[in-house]
Amino acid sequence: MKRFKQNLDADDLSKHLDLDTRSALREPDRKSASGSMKVMWIFVAALILFSVLFSVNVVLRDPPSDAVFETSKAAVLEVEARKGLEDQFSQSIEVPEDKLLGGLLADGFDEGYCVSRYQSASYRKELPYRPSSYLISKLRSYEALHKRCGPYTKAYNKTLEQLKSGHGTSSLDCNYVVWISFSGLGNRILTLASAFLYALLTNRVLLVDPGVDMVDLFCEPFPEVSWFLPTDFPLKDQFNSLDQKSPHCYGKMMKTSNFTNSDDSVRPSFVYLHLAHDYDDQDKLFFCNQDQAFLERIPWLIMKTDNYFVPSLFLIPSFEQELHKLFPRKETAFHFLGRYLFHPTNVVWGLITRYYQAYLAKADERIGIQIRVFDTGIGPFEHVFDQILSCALKEKLLPELNRQDFIVSPSGTPKSKVVLMTSLSSGYSEKLRDMYWEHPTVTGEVVGIFQPSHEEYQQTEKHTHNRKAWAEMYLLSLTDALVTSSWSTFGYVAQSLGGLTPWILYKPENRTAPNPPCRRAMSMEPCFHAPPFYDCKAKTGIDTGTLVPHVRHCEDMSWGLKLVDRYDEF
Repeated sequence: MKRFKQNLDADDLSKHLDLDTRSALREPDRKSASGSMKVMWIFVAALILFSVLFSVNVVLRDPPSDAVFETSKAAVLEVEARKGLEDQFSQSIEVPEDKLLGGLLADGFDEGYCVSRYQSASYRKELPYRPSSYLISKLRSYEALHKRCGPYTKAYNKTLEQLKSGHGTSSLDCNYVVWISFSGLGNRILTLASAFLYALLTNRVLLVDPGVDMVDLFCEPFPEVSWFLPTDFPLKDQFNSLDQKSPHCYGKMMKTSNFTNSDDSVRPSFVYLHLAHDYDDQDKLFFCNQDQAFLERIPWLIMKTDNYFVPSLFLIPSFEQELHKLFPRKETAFHFLGRYLFHPTNVVWGLITRYYQAYLAKADERIGIQIRVFDTGIGPFEHVFDQILSCALKEKLLPELNRQDFIVSPSGTPKSKVVLMTSLSSGYSEKLRDMYWEHPTVTGEVVGIFQPSHEEYQQTEKHTHNRKAWAEMYLLSLTDALVTSSWSTFGYVAQSLGGLTPWILYKPENRTAPNPPCRRAMSMEPCFHAPPFYDCKAKTGIDTGTLVPHVRHCEDMSWGLKLVDRYDEF
C-alpha cells in the first residue's frame, strides 16, 4: 500500500506540471495571466485528484499486488509439484472419512500427487471385514525397513557393493527381492502382490523393475523412498536373458550342486528364482521349507514369475503361523495387499473417475461383465454371447425381456441398472445393448449397457492400452456384482480389489455354450494356475489342493489352487 500514499501538497502538485507551465508562472506579467493560470491549476489539481481516487478504488476492490504475487507463486508451486503428471486435478479434493482404509494405508502422502490413494474409498462400499491389527503393524514395520534400506540409502549402497563383488560372504542388515516386470498387466499385478507378501514374510525389501510402463500406471506405495529399481542396478541388463539355464538359477543350482548344505563362505551374491508357468521340479523347490532356510542367507533374490503363488506360501510350514496372523480371513489376502499396493496414477485415475461419473454413478445397481475369449479367430462368437446372457438371466443379474409389449409401466420410479462390459471386441456389448433398447424389461427396470474400450487384440507393451486396461479392471471392481471369464487374470484383479465373489463363466468347449453357463466362486481370491504338486518331506508327488482346508482347487482350473474360508460349503 506504500506505493499509493503520496503527499498532495502544492510542491508535489507542481511536480506534475510540465516545463512550459512552470516557465509561464515566472513571466513578469503575472497579473494579466493570473486568471488563466488559476483555471489551469484547478484543471491539473482535479486531474490528479481523479487519478488518486481511481487508484484507491482499484486497491480496495481488488487484492493488492503483493497478495496477487503470493497467490500466483502458490499456484506455480502447486503445478510444479505435479510436474510430469498428465492429468491435473483441482485443489479441492474430496477425501472420504476412512481414507486410510481402517489403518491399512499410511498417512502423510501428498494427496495431490496421487489422488486415488485417499479418494478411492469414496467410490467403494465398505466391506464387512477390516485388516488385522497384525497386518497393519507389519506394514508400518515394512515401511520403516524400506525407508532404511531402499534405493540409494547407505544400507542399499553397502549391499550393492557386495553384489558387485560376486560373493555373499558376510551378513548384511538389508536383504532384497527384485521383481522383474514380465507378462501381461493382470499377471504383473498378481505376481507383484505375491512378491510383496514374500518380502513381508522373509523381512526383505521389495524392489520393482519398472519395465516399460509401471511408473505410468502405479503410484509409489511406500513413504519417502521409491520402490522402483534404480536404472543403474548392475544386473538390470541381464533381466531379459535370465532363464532356467542361467548359472544363478536356483533350479539349475539344485541340479548341479548341493548348495543348501554349503557354508556361508561360498554362497552366491544373488540367486535367480524362475517361477514362471514353465518352471520345472527343481525350480519348484522354492516352496519347500528347507530351501527357504537356504534362500534366507542370500542377500539378493531376483524373481521372474507370471503366477499368483500366494496359495502355496500358505503351505510352507515356517510361514503358516505368520500368515494366519496377517490374514485371519484367508480370502482377503490379495484384497488387502492390492488395496495397499496398487493406486492408479493421476492420469489413470482421471480415466476411471470420468467414466464412473458419466455412466455408472447414478445407477441403482451396477453389474460388471468381464469377457476374455481364448478361442482362435475373430469374434464376437455367438456361443459366447449366449453363455453370457444365459448366466446373467439365470442368476437374476439382468431382468428378462418383455417381447410382447412395447411399453411396461412400473409402479413408482423405475429402477436403473447399468452393465459395464469389458472385452477386446465391441460385438457382445452392442448386441446386449440393442436387446435392452428394442424391448422393455418385465420388471420395468431401465438397463444401460456401456463398454469403455474395444482394442480388438491385446497390446501388452502399449502405454495407452495398459492405461485403459488398468482403468477397466478398476472400474469393474467398483460394481455391485461381477461376472468373470475362466482363467482370466484381468477378472481376478477386478474381483479381488473390489472384494467381490464373482460368477465365473465356464470355459466353452467345441464352440458350444456350457450348461450350466456359470457358477459362483468359492472366494474372491485369484487362482494359482501352475502350483507345485510335491511333498517336500516325503519327496514325492501329492495333491496340494487337499492338504489344508483353506487351500482348494480352483473352480475354473481344476489343477489350480486358491484360498478359501467357507470350508463347509465345498
